Amino acid sequence: MVLVYLVRHGEADYQPIRDRGWPGSVADLAPLSGLGVAQAREAADALAGAGATAVVASPMTRALQTAAIVAVRLGLPVSVEFDLREWLPDDTFSWRSADDVQASVDDFDDHGGEWPDGRPRAWEPLSQLRGRCSAALCTAVGGLPGHEVIIVVCHGMVIWSLTGNRQTRPGQWRTLLVTPEPAKAAPPGNARRYEPGSAGPD
Repeated sequence: MVLVYLVRHGEADYQPIRDRGWPGSVADLAPLSGLGVAQAREAADALAGAGATAVVASPMTRALQTAAIVAVRLGLPVSVEFDLREWLPDDTFSWRSADDVQASVDDFDDHGGEWPDGRPRAWEPLSQLRGRCSAALCTAVGGLPGHEVIIVVCHGMVIWSLTGNRQTRPGQWRTLLVTPEPAKAAPPGNARRYEPGSAGPD
């Protein structure tokens, strides 16, 4: 088993996106804010004694920058796992604003995270998110033989899908035990175990 620290990225600064009037998914290019950089450094310092030997990141800028800060501070290699990206609010990529995303979140919550019978939605169902992220974790772990502890920098919805905890704030983390067997990654219940209360500092 591999101990995985699931770290939520630091706070993002969306002002450069708003200043340019760029819509929708372009917001995922946003860098960290000054506070977000500080949160990443604090997480790295807090995890310095965890014994991690690698950092794995979501491909989105806010996660990549957080992972880079953590990796440099701890002297660890960093790699990217594409399927650890954040929840998709609209698979047509047609949303234009934060209000559009919030409308998708509200509909997601109203239906318990799953599409109502016979009424598909554009947003990604929780079960699908959990499945891809669980498989991605097992793939990442399987590609790092001999590593017993790794740090994974990702997103709030990703962490929720894997742990059942929706309250992980920027710079905080949760832990999982993951079996490094990619061929057995599909059933998330077999791929991980959540450790209640294992969170980063407030």
